[in-house]
Amino acid sequence: MKRQDFYFDLPEELIAQDPLEDRSSSRLLVLDKETGETSHHIFKEIVDYLNPGDCLVINDTKVIPARLIGAREGTGAKIEVLLLKRKENNVWETLVKPGKKARPGTRIVFGEGLLVGEVIDVVEEGNRLIKFEYEGIFEEILDQLGQMPLPPYITHQLEDKNRYQTVYAKHTGSAAAPTAGLHFTPELLKQIEEKGIDIARVTLHVGLGTFRPVKVDDILEHHMHSEFYHIDAEAAEKINRAKDNGGRVICVGTTSCRTVESAADENGRLRECSGWTEIFIYPGYKFKILDALITNFHLPESTLIMLVSALAGREHVLNAYQEAIQKRYRFFSFGDAMFIK
Repeated sequence: MKRQDFYFDLPEELIAQDPLEDRSSSRLLVLDKETGETSHHIFKEIVDYLNPGDCLVINDTKVIPARLIGAREGTGAKIEVLLLKRKENNVWETLVKPGKKARPGTRIVFGEGLLVGEVIDVVEEGNRLIKFEYEGIFEEILDQLGQMPLPPYITHQLEDKNRYQTVYAKHTGSAAAPTAGLHFTPELLKQIEEKGIDIARVTLHVGLGTFRPVKVDDILEHHMHSEFYHIDAEAAEKINRAKDNGGRVICVGTTSCRTVESAADENGRLRECSGWTEIFIYPGYKFKILDALITNFHLPESTLIMLVSALAGREHVLNAYQEAIQKRYRFFSFGDAMFIK
């Protein structure tokens, strides 16, 4: 399977730069994974497609304001640091720009000394391990100094940081938002529960590997970055119950999908568990848990469009994308949504 098999041409003006004022008023393309038939709706109408006994799986990770702009101690040169993965003893794996100047021993000052980082090692693909020094609570300092690590195709900073969080974000740790969840409002979630649909909360801390382009021609050679996930007993029970009673498990976003598929045993059962996943889902994959998916429109040749193609078939997905382009849907993180049923 070739990377080019998942290419489509997207006019740049269809890349959404800002979230809509009303989260649930984005558009919704419904795709039947068996027939390839499509229909067009408003996102809040998703409730009409969910049935009592179904289980909706949401990822309650919270994005940290992980983009820090600092100055190199001594020269004052600007350095940008992106926090990727927390290690122990105030050490983080980071992405540093410009990386060439960030050799071990380099010290970077943020917020006039509120936070100071020292590069202690170079790890895979040029990432840096940085040990931070500060007084007080790290999360509070980060909230004060950090910016949201928006994807590279979004060209300006957000006025309201919370618009890059889901309304149910709870557990801090992501470098990117699980964007399919951005369409939900508290009112819509209440309506869904009142209809008799269980909502299961799982956690997967999204890494920047999500945006990493597939650079190899043969997609089987692509290596996924590992991401941490957790499923508690309550979520596992809700998902298992839906399966047992003939309901569907509907994942909100590729991150929720990767979480349940990583954690499932060979019989398609879940239990309370935590771990790291590098699961890469592409056509030919047999889903153990997921029956349907709510997702955004993804980048050409990305692992995410490969995942949705595994569920609905590459041709159905690319045809639906062409239709979305013709109808001027908004694409990517702040864009419109698709329901694959």
